[in-house]
Amino acid sequence: MKKRILKLFVVFVFLFGNIAWSVDIKELQKSAAQGNAVAQFNLGLMYADGRGVPQDYAEAAKLYKLAAAQGVAGAQTNLGLMYADGQGVPQDYAEALRLYRLAAAQGVAVAQFNLGFMYYNGRGVPQDYAEAAKLYRLAAAQGDAGAQFNLGLMYAHGQGVPQDYAEALRLYRLAAAQGVAGAQLNLGFMYDLGQGVPQDYAKAYMWANLGAVGGSSDKIKLRDGVAKLMTSEQLAEGQKMARDCLAKNFKGCD
Repeated sequence: MKKRILKLFVVFVFLFGNIAWSVDIKELQKSAAQGNAVAQFNLGLMYADGRGVPQDYAEAAKLYKLAAAQGVAGAQTNLGLMYADGQGVPQDYAEALRLYRLAAAQGVAVAQFNLGFMYYNGRGVPQDYAEAAKLYRLAAAQGDAGAQFNLGLMYAHGQGVPQDYAEALRLYRLAAAQGVAGAQLNLGFMYDLGQGVPQDYAKAYMWANLGAVGGSSDKIKLRDGVAKLMTSEQLAEGQKMARDCLAKNFKGCD
């Protein structure tokens, strides 16, 4: 059967703080002007998102810079993203990498994921699958679903790590339980092919069906390809399992 894989996550993630959007803007601006790093970060979030103030990426970047210089990991992460995407600042992969490294060293999973993404794709650094896997592993251990999925892909295909279907399966399960459609779909394929797990068409359909819900036509075609291999009894069982799993919000399904 033709190999079916999904692309790695291609979207960087913002690290949003929990702030009260009803905060007194003038007081927050005053505090930020006085050098309060938390105020600078939170005000930057507000400008980036257009909450309580007009959306202004350049102003958000300016505030993140102030907070980042004082060691605020969230500001370092978000500013790194802005440099990676050229949002409010000129695109600069080297500066994005520098900022991600600062935040990653403080244990921020999002920064570790974004840094791993850059190493995987060779953005601003030579492509290095082993380093990408190392960084994804750090983020995955903190529960980052994107890192779990991407590292699972790397184990499935032996990129930067020895090929290990059992480890890919473990990581896909973690990401699938958090609702990552790609991980759910790939779990379905592993049960379909018997990779790292006994072949099980009912479970294959369950995961493929969950991964295809609300997905692209390609995902639906892949799910339907699994269904064609099944008996009517297996299909009925797989459909019931999918409904039960969805009702449990993907927890304890496998």
